Amino acid sequence: MDKKIGFIGCGNMSQAIIGGMISAGQIKAENIWVYDRKPATNQAMHEKYGITPANSADELARQVDILFGAVKPNVILSVLKEISGSLNKETLVVSIAAGVTLDSLAGVLGHDRKLVRVMPNTPALVNEGMTSVTPNVLVTEEEANEIIAIFNGFGKAQRVPESMIHAVVGVSGSAPAYVFLFIEAMADAAVLGGMPRAQAYQFAAQAVKGAAQMVLETGKHPAELKDMVCSPGGTTIEAVKVLEEKGFRAAVIGAMQQCMAKSESMGKS
Repeated sequence: MDKKIGFIGCGNMSQAIIGGMISAGQIKAENIWVYDRKPATNQAMHEKYGITPANSADELARQVDILFGAVKPNVILSVLKEISGSLNKETLVVSIAAGVTLDSLAGVLGHDRKLVRVMPNTPALVNEGMTSVTPNVLVTEEEANEIIAIFNGFGKAQRVPESMIHAVVGVSGSAPAYVFLFIEAMADAAVLGGMPRAQAYQFAAQAVKGAAQMVLETGKHPAELKDMVCSPGGTTIEAVKVLEEKGFRAAVIGAMQQCMAKSESMGKS
């Protein structure tokens, strides 16, 4: 990609995106600009990757073709408003802030601005992220595909309409937390069965990772894959029976519905 890309805010997610782009060979390191309010962070990123640290948010805004707003959701609108006068007319602005709508972004940057709302999740930190990409109507197909390609460099990304953002929060953005709980619970049970804890975490985590990979690679329905493990009168069907009795699926669905409702209420506040 022969463009300059800038990041205002350089926390874990920005660092994951930058590392992913560089390791995937998508862009030259010097064409990535970073401005964080902590000067030490800017210098550390320069030393680690060879990227260009900016002296101010305004300087970065004047230089880049694609700008990532990667500060906290409660301050992103004020930060973008401050630099709006420094942005070039064709600069594509990408927001990572949860709960901040395209309309809210347009309200501070102008309704003639090309905007993209993205929602990555924390597995991006280990190159296994899942990211939704939601462009406004002014973003071209080529530009939207460029953003998707960036996130495909360290996981998977798909285009999603803004009306589905709350579902994305439930099934992807917040979902790693549910999976961590599941892994912890399985490991606790293995410890109860006599397995050392460190080994229990390894077995539980690898089982989840492998099962997920089977869903992605085989194309089979999860129920079909489940049936493949459940031998007649065997151990697995006994476990599945208890999960069904305890309302496992209903609990997951209910938790995600609550998560989506919270996401929707945050977007209205």
